[in-house]
Amino acid sequence: MAAEAAYVALMFQLAKLTHSPLAVGALGAVELVPIVIFGLYGGVIADHWDRRRVLITTETLSALFIGLLAWNASLTHPHLALLYVLAGALAAASGVQRPSYTAMFQHSVPHAQQRQAATLEMVQGTGAALLGPVLGGVGAVLLGPWVVFAVAAACVVVTIPLLMALPPAPPTNESEGIAWDSLFAGGRYALSRRDVLGTYVIDLVAMIFAFPVSLLPFVAAEYHASYALGALYCALPAGALIVALTERWTKKVAHYGRAVVAAAVVWGLGIVGFGCSHVLVVAWIFLAVAGGADAVSGIFRTTMWNESIPPDVRGRMAGIELLSYSVGPTSGQVRAGALAAATTVRTSLVLGGAVCAAGCAVLPAALRATWRFDARTDEHVAEVARLRASDHFE
Repeated sequence: MAAEAAYVALMFQLAKLTHSPLAVGALGAVELVPIVIFGLYGGVIADHWDRRRVLITTETLSALFIGLLAWNASLTHPHLALLYVLAGALAAASGVQRPSYTAMFQHSVPHAQQRQAATLEMVQGTGAALLGPVLGGVGAVLLGPWVVFAVAAACVVVTIPLLMALPPAPPTNESEGIAWDSLFAGGRYALSRRDVLGTYVIDLVAMIFAFPVSLLPFVAAEYHASYALGALYCALPAGALIVALTERWTKKVAHYGRAVVAAAVVWGLGIVGFGCSHVLVVAWIFLAVAGGADAVSGIFRTTMWNESIPPDVRGRMAGIELLSYSVGPTSGQVRAGALAAATTVRTSLVLGGAVCAAGCAVLPAALRATWRFDARTDEHVAEVARLRASDHFE
């Protein structure tokens, strides 16, 4: 929740300082390189270091960086360049942290309960994403960004002792050592799994063409209401939370890839509806629909990965996964901001959503392995279940 609040405050501060959609969208470009480099190598680290130690270290660095954002925002004339530098530093810390965090789920949860774990993670994540943007948006408007940053930094500090209380998560490949060869081995495995690669491609297309977050401050300004920014920021996670809390129907779905494709199409259509809406309530509903679709995609992607990827490469694959759900949004911010600067904010939203929906509708023709994936008969799912049972995970 602290990270979400801080990020909303950061975009609000950039929008206020620059009054430019392109400048806010450029935040994604600044985050892109750290996410790629540190996300990939973070996957290698997750397979070779104690994952709990990685979480503690990166959480400490995140608290420091958010604290510096608070100091900068408290200045009479905040340093604009420092906002981008610290955003990049936070992206690097997140890139290292996320693969270890993701891989711990497979390590800690029995194989047969991965779908439930994915849903619970979605509830936790969307709950934080629901409150974080509201507090961040409203707090930034009423109290100022520096207050949001200061509170967020304090919240991150509080999580460090909680992480220390977790049991150790020993590495699965300690004997191999941390080297780029290990990363390449993970890449070779990824290339061999066309079904998994398809989920990355679909998510990248959806996020690059239809990620709306960097444009929300400019849409909110049209409604001339102090609560509009917080309301719009919480719409996506609100929709996701509704889906996560009503997930019983997902147990009947075995073709995970088809669910991911359908969700991506609905996501794009939801963004089209949002871009066409000039009434705040209607705009919020369309964003919530998009958020629900994104949750469906996230549940089935996470379940597919944890059920079918062997434990000894899970961390490295999590690093590659980070590219699909982090590089996509950051690239999407750049695209959205650039197109909005060249045309209008509404045009950027509607055109991007339409391209997303159309693109994801035709992708299955090229991603047949993803479309055909069936958890009941897939050989990789059966093999991971056997490996985890032999290692006494169950």
